[in-house]
Amino acid sequence: MVDVARLAGVSHMTVSRVINDQPTVSQVTRQRVLAAMSELGYRPNVAARALVTGRTRTLGVISVDTTLYGPASMLLAIERAAREVDYSVSIASLPSLERRTLRDAFDALASQAVEGIIAITPHVAATAALRHVPKDVPVVAVEGGKGPLPTVAVDQYLGASEATRHLLSLGHRSVGHIAGPSDWYEAQERERGWRDVLVAEGRAVPEVVRGDWSPRSGYAAAKQLLEKKTKVTALFVANDQMAIGALRALGEAGISVPRQMSLVGFDDIPEAEFFSPPLTTLRQEFSDVGRRSLELLLEQVEGAPRTRRRLVIPPQFVIRDSTSAPE
Repeated sequence: MVDVARLAGVSHMTVSRVINDQPTVSQVTRQRVLAAMSELGYRPNVAARALVTGRTRTLGVISVDTTLYGPASMLLAIERAAREVDYSVSIASLPSLERRTLRDAFDALASQAVEGIIAITPHVAATAALRHVPKDVPVVAVEGGKGPLPTVAVDQYLGASEATRHLLSLGHRSVGHIAGPSDWYEAQERERGWRDVLVAEGRAVPEVVRGDWSPRSGYAAAKQLLEKKTKVTALFVANDQMAIGALRALGEAGISVPRQMSLVGFDDIPEAEFFSPPLTTLRQEFSDVGRRSLELLLEQVEGAPRTRRRLVIPPQFVIRDSTSAPE
């Protein structure tokens, strides 16, 4: 720090004020100090700064099964949003969100002196586990159900409703559904939105076939629907990965998409527009989820009391070539 001060022609206290982002330094002086830090390759000692300020500027994120597109994308969005406000992120990835594993994750992150924790909690069991989070820990749940914590979630119900209405508006008499795992909130809400629209429109509600989010399970589910001779000309699939598998099964059966079967997915994964045909789907705005969850968390970090506030972000319906009027 003394070397930086000497090069910038300021006191070491001025360098300290710049590092701690205090407003008492002019913009000209701040830029001179930052240029000196860059030239010398100086990096502030985070541990030393925490001792002085009492702030680590580190947040914890608890996630599960980060190989799946949704949770992985949310994790990345939260990390980016934190970096934009000069926070670093420490991640605890768990095999399952149960009370014991969740408690261990909170303890591990607390030992790193994180200032708050965001828990990506798509599993139903996580809501009960989160009731035991210590009240003095700032925390926000992402993609959880209605529970004791502030929550940020994509409106899965709205997206599924839009997808189903779109297919009915094209002239399809009913819509089949390949659902996700029953212990995921996203799967439950997507199924509920699909079902409620069919009931409200007085349409037949076909039997649900369930997958595990993977392309293989979507393939198996679509084959099962075909074997049962389910009389539908449109399918709403609970995620794009399963839609990949469904597309293959339909192709092997000689069923043309969308001429003989319209198909809608959910997520808008990067590959969706390159499917054959390009997939109509719902895009989840993960960047908004990351930004809003961080805002709720930092409110608590700055002293606001924990609430049960729930922010719901609408998905964007992306129409491509996998849907059309029935033949």
